[in-house]
Amino acid sequence: MKIIAIGRNYAEHAKELNNPVPTVPVIFMKPDTALLKENKPFYHPEFSQDIHHEIELVLKVCKEGKHISEKFAANYYDEIALGIDFTARDIQAKHKEKGLPWELAKAFDGSAPVSNFLPKSQFADLCNLSFKLDINGETKQEGNTKDLLFSFERIIAFVSQYITLKKGDLIFTGTPQGVGKVAIGDRLEGYLEGEKMLDFQVK
Repeated sequence: MKIIAIGRNYAEHAKELNNPVPTVPVIFMKPDTALLKENKPFYHPEFSQDIHHEIELVLKVCKEGKHISEKFAANYYDEIALGIDFTARDIQAKHKEKGLPWELAKAFDGSAPVSNFLPKSQFADLCNLSFKLDINGETKQEGNTKDLLFSFERIIAFVSQYITLKKGDLIFTGTPQGVGKVAIGDRLEGYLEGEKMLDFQVK
């Protein structure tokens, strides 16, 4: 199982970090050791003083495929979850200054909390899914798939030109604006179409 993530897939998020709005998907990866399930607590790493939350929709790949056509891409995922792409923003900034990869800022242990998955068939319109993140009862991020720069199908088709997708792979599809720092003691709650999917603490 691998975790593939899409950066800067909401224009307003790209702008809030002073990044250019991409014309093709920005891809990075996390190892399976980044996965955090069952609403277990996230332990704030000592190596960073600026861990940011990034709420995202996550697709679960349901069958192997490569060089997938965009018109058939919807057949390659069948479930959706909420996830958080925790990012060590201070480390990322240093690496970006030097033109270095982001892995230390993105791929550390526990940096990819994921909720339980729901069948995509239970959603009436995958192009109009609303989701949000509350921290200590206050809404910090809100997003909707209608604002995606690159659709789920475009992402799958693009990634599969380079990397074979396998059953069980997870694809983080990007975060909306509103990212910010988390602190020890924070309670994070994530909602998809009004249903609470994530509920865990930072320790």
